[in-house]
Amino acid sequence: MRRGSGGTDDGFAAYVHDRGDHHLRVAVLLTGDWHAAEDLVQASLVKLYREWPRLDTASDLDAYLRRIMINTHRSWWRARWRRETPAAVLPESPADEDIADRQALGALVRQALAGLPRRQRAVLVLRYCEDLPEAEVARLLGCSVGAVKTHAHRGLRAMRELLGGEFDLHAVNEARASRRDDR
Repeated sequence: MRRGSGGTDDGFAAYVHDRGDHHLRVAVLLTGDWHAAEDLVQASLVKLYREWPRLDTASDLDAYLRRIMINTHRSWWRARWRRETPAAVLPESPADEDIADRQALGALVRQALAGLPRRQRAVLVLRYCEDLPEAEVARLLGCSVGAVKTHAHRGLRAMRELLGGEFDLHAVNEARASRRDDR
């Protein structure tokens, strides 16, 4: 990583030598893992080195490197949520007919929901799909809790009438409970 002017590299090397252990301890506290902390410090020092010639070395370099470390760690943390993660036990995959049945049931429910008045549909979706409490649904829709209960009751009754015998409420509740347990 020689740049040609020994002063720039020497100043950077002296800074890393003097303050490297301190920043490694900070990185261990940030990541909770010694190896990840070493990677974080290394990546942050690479970013600092790129900016070194433009920096005022008389200013607070520790604060600048600390900000680089925090931003890099945040970036890694966000990227981790977008990646696949290994699992010790693979989840059971549903059989093909289960997927087709679930898609057919979903289409049937969506069609029935489309036939409901706007407020009833909104209450049912917020209350039972999003699993929000009645008070939160009331706040979101700008109505009273009693109105939410009324819309939910009427909407469920209308759904039962629209779906008739094709709609097994017990099976839907079981599927919803198992989905909640998977979270």
